[in-house]
Formats: sequence, C-alpha cells, structure tokens
Amino acid sequence: MEENQNSTPEPRVIGLDTHPDTFTAAALKGSIPRTAEVEKLFNRTPISQLQSWAKKHTLPSDVIVLEASGNSFFVARSLLAVGRKAIVLESRHLGKLKEAHANNDKISAVRIAKAYLAGTAKEVWIPDPKTQERRDWFLAFKKVVKRTTQINNRLESYLSDHGVREFPVEKLQEEQTQKELKAKREWTSRQWQVVSGLLMEMRHAEEQRAHWLSLMSQEVMEDPVLLSLMRICGIRDIIAFAIGAIIGDISRFATPKKLVNYLGLAPAFSDSGEGEWTGGVRGQGRRDLKSLLIQGAQAVLKTKTPMGKWGQKLFRRKKQWSLAVVAVARKMAVAIWYLLHGKWAEVKEVDVKLDGKITKMLGHVGPAGFEALNKPRLQVRKEVKERLKSGRTYYLNPNKKMPLAKPAPSTEPAPQGA
Repeated sequence: MEENQNSTPEPRVIGLDTHPDTFTAAALKGSIPRTAEVEKLFNRTPISQLQSWAKKHTLPSDVIVLEASGNSFFVARSLLAVGRKAIVLESRHLGKLKEAHANNDKISAVRIAKAYLAGTAKEVWIPDPKTQERRDWFLAFKKVVKRTTQINNRLESYLSDHGVREFPVEKLQEEQTQKELKAKREWTSRQWQVVSGLLMEMRHAEEQRAHWLSLMSQEVMEDPVLLSLMRICGIRDIIAFAIGAIIGDISRFATPKKLVNYLGLAPAFSDSGEGEWTGGVRGQGRRDLKSLLIQGAQAVLKTKTPMGKWGQKLFRRKKQWSLAVVAVARKMAVAIWYLLHGKWAEVKEVDVKLDGKITKMLGHVGPAGFEALNKPRLQVRKEVKERLKSGRTYYLNPNKKMPLAKPAPSTEPAPQGA
C-alpha cells in the first residue's frame, strides 16, 4: 500500500511474529477481535527488509504490534525510525493464547493482533537507547555474578569430595591460601589439575565481575541523578545503577503506587465471594531490582536511622522479619519515585555514612577505572562530593502513608528535611 494515496484508509492493526532472520505480518481491519478480518498476510519476509516493507505496505496510522522476544525492541525501534507506530506486548499472556491443535507464524501474527484489539495483553515499555545499554551492562554483571557463584560451589563440592571441608574458597585468589590448600592433603597431579582449572575459571570470572563493577560505578559517578540515589539509606552504587537501568524514564509512573506495583513490592491479595486472602510479594514484578531493594532494606533494618527504627518497630509488632523487610523496601521505592521526579533539596554536607558509600564506590572503580578517567582518586572523591551537594536528595518520612486509591495531587508539598 503506497503512502501517497488520495483517500485515507481505515487504520489497521498489524500483528508481527518476528524471528531472528524473518518475520510474518497479518494486517487486520476492525475494532474488535470477533469481527476483525485479515486483509493481507506477509509470510516469512527477511528481517533485513523490515523498514522497506513497512514503508511500502503500511501507513503511519497503522498500529504494528509484536510479542516481547529477543529482538522485539530492535524491531520496534527500526519501525519507529521510519515513522511507524510499534507496540510490544507482554509475552506471558500471549503464550497462553496459543492454539492447542495447530500453530504457525501466520496464526501467531493474527493472534498477536487480536490480543491487542481485545486489550488483554499488557504493553511493554520500549527502553530508550541509553537505558537499553545500561540494561545490557546490568545483565552482563548478573550473569558473571551467577557464574562466580557456580564456580565457587563446584570448587567447594570437589574439595568436599576429597575430604577438605569448610575451606575459605572465596580467598583462593590469594597465593598463600592456595599454598594452604595444596598442603591440606596429598593431591595427585590429576586432582590438582582439576583444582587449578577451577581456580583459572574463578580468576576469569572475578576479573569480569571487577570490570563490570568498575564501569557501573563510573556511570553512577558521572550521572548526577544516579549519584543522588545514594542519598537514600540502603542504596549504594550498584543498586543506583540498577535503578537507572530498569526503571529508565520515571515519567511512565504517574504515582509512587505504580512504581511499587511495577517492582512487585505490593502484597498480593484476593477478595472474592466469602473468602479473603492476603499474600506476599513472591513471583511478581521486576524480581531483579526487587531483590536488590530487599537486600538494601535488610541492611537498613540493622541501622539506627529513622527508617531502620520504623522497620524494627514494625517487626516487633508483627513478629515477621520478612514483612518488615518488604515494608522498608516499599518505602525505599516511594523515596526513589519522589527523588527521580525532582522532589529534592540541596545537601549541605556529606555525612559519615554517605562518605562510606563513596569509599565503597571508589573501591569498585579500581586502579584501571581511575586510569581510564585520567584523574587521581582524591580528585575524583572531591568531585563526587561536590556533585552530591548540588544534586538532589530525598529524606523519606517513614510515617508517611502512600496513597492507595487516588494519585498524589500535583500540589503536594516538597519533602521535609531530616
């Protein structure tokens, strides 16, 4: 369909079933799934022809929808680049709509378009390029952390199988610790070769982990908004980076409650018929960032800060540690929303605890990071403190309740200082 037609055709919904090398498209006319008719099908078109296909066969008024998959964001950005409206739908619901008796790319394309018309599939936010790159970094860091844990477990298991118990595996990067391990028993040459191989894997994983830690810490230092997140009790450089990578554009969350729900920190509940049930927060939301906030909340509960005391009081009343931890994490999410929305005040001085966070972050940057920055450590430390003073902060009032039904009014007063 050419773009220069005189008459303006009725807007269509085009379902796109994408693969790494090809895509199948189904153009539907109609406003509801039951009456929508398939106008045209394009089967297994090369993905390299996506933009030329969109210019030739679609109009700016058409809505192109696709299922979230490995290359869905790339496809969506490619369509947006040529002036087409592209929407990515959550894959969890679409997977449940598959035909039990038959399935192919054409059926999938039609199913995706009808799911959009029915309004049953949630729309997935398409990250901007900067946020996507940060997500790629964070994913690489998560993978190498997981790999490090796996190697440590394998090494502990191998040592245990040969009678070496409760040995400090995490210190085996030190030469002295390796000598102590070798002296623990009479190793055969083949056995020690296995240990040496695992140690080589461990060194490589630790080098990668240090590499990503350095890059993420440098990113936090250079970004005033990410750096300001460290003002919130329980948030250090890695969590601050994860917030920037996963949340991205905070304007997509109109209220703190929407951010809390996105992270999966709101308790599940069921109120149907005569029964009523309230549950926990497992299996919902962004588990990657939620787990980091929960780790931060556990640290907060061990402090004498206002938020720590609030959480301890809640624990004494409810007698449930996990409930208090999640409640503190939920308060942290509210603080993140306010801070990222610009509800901030200047910091007049860097306190001892924040100074400790800066020290930890500079340790993550490491010598290679300072060499890349071409600045000495003391100069970087001074610059970071100045950015924190001129940046934004948010002092969370632990006794302030989050609105549950109505969004916060736009005239909400600025947060008060500590």
